[in-house]
Amino acid sequence: MDAIELLQALVRIPSPNPPGDTQTLAMYIAQLLEQAGCRVQRLAPPSKPEALSVVASVGQGDPVIMLHAHIDTVPIAVTESHRWQFDPYAAEVHEGKLYGKGSIDDKAPLAAMMLTLLEAASDESRVRGTLVLVAAAEEEVGGQLGTRWLADHAHLPKCDFIVVGEQTHNRVANAHKGVMRATIQTLGKAVHATNPDRGVNAITAMARIVLALESYHHDLAQRQHPTVGVPTCNVGVIEGGSTANAVPDRCVVRLDRRVIPREDPAHVQAEIQAVVAAVDVGVASAAVTEFLYSSWFDSSVTSSLASKFFACVQEVLRDTPGPVGYLPGSDAKHLMTSLREGGEIIIFGPGSYEVAHAFDEHVVISEYLATITILKQFLQKTLLG
Repeated sequence: MDAIELLQALVRIPSPNPPGDTQTLAMYIAQLLEQAGCRVQRLAPPSKPEALSVVASVGQGDPVIMLHAHIDTVPIAVTESHRWQFDPYAAEVHEGKLYGKGSIDDKAPLAAMMLTLLEAASDESRVRGTLVLVAAAEEEVGGQLGTRWLADHAHLPKCDFIVVGEQTHNRVANAHKGVMRATIQTLGKAVHATNPDRGVNAITAMARIVLALESYHHDLAQRQHPTVGVPTCNVGVIEGGSTANAVPDRCVVRLDRRVIPREDPAHVQAEIQAVVAAVDVGVASAAVTEFLYSSWFDSSVTSSLASKFFACVQEVLRDTPGPVGYLPGSDAKHLMTSLREGGEIIIFGPGSYEVAHAFDEHVVISEYLATITILKQFLQKTLLG
């Protein structure tokens, strides 16, 4: 199947999340793979049946190699829509780039993986092992009802090697950070601003906490991961007060703490609580609540299958294959339980995450074609007899 036409077909089927209805796209993928002779399952959680994922496979036995990509995209923001120079669902090709919502995140990796599975299906008698493709819903909102649900409900096989399709400029990424979100609230006493000393200003108390969190962020730079860098702490939202002529009795901030691989989330949570507790907020009160955690991922990439993948990247790119870090999150964190002992996960695909989630999202066609070549060469080196 023509690589450009396949990617255009995928982009032209909208799959924004929210709302996260991937049924039309999943059915298209499933039917195409079934027609080629692949074994195909259409799977969705009962709590959200429109979040349809596809699990397809070719071959049997060991080794088991999984190719994983997500099929949902972020929606087109109101402020973004007028800035597109091309229709975001037309999948137009211009000056060596294919434009469209989801073109790089994550339909180019998905198309490359589908073409690799179709290559294996074209002569299944040659396949020595099992090749699995997972086209997963719900990644853009955390993956809980997509890949996490598939893994928790035994819809995914135990694998020796997993390739998660994301944007790495076709280098091999072996890690990404986790995220700890937290809400901090200060409470004071509201009075008329004509005599503010009679009250307790919750915003002033929070200001001291914000400065302490900034100092904590700078201290975190002493920790270092070889591919994803340092942990960070960012205060992204602040809310407080109702009018300028009243002392505010409540202030809330929401922070984002990026967690590097091997950091213990319980320790990170305790660190944030300790930073807040150490701040002198006077007679105001301060509390940390609503912790929400999404895990980091890392992989040793020392197995023979990883070595073969590195060799394929090196051969095609004629450049250093990695490993590199992938700064955003991915569904890799939900796939750790789908590994056999000694199994490994990598993140790999064309383009940059900086192009994703933005107006004029696009994939450079030469990079996309290189992705296909690398995956097919890896297939030849590992599963095809």
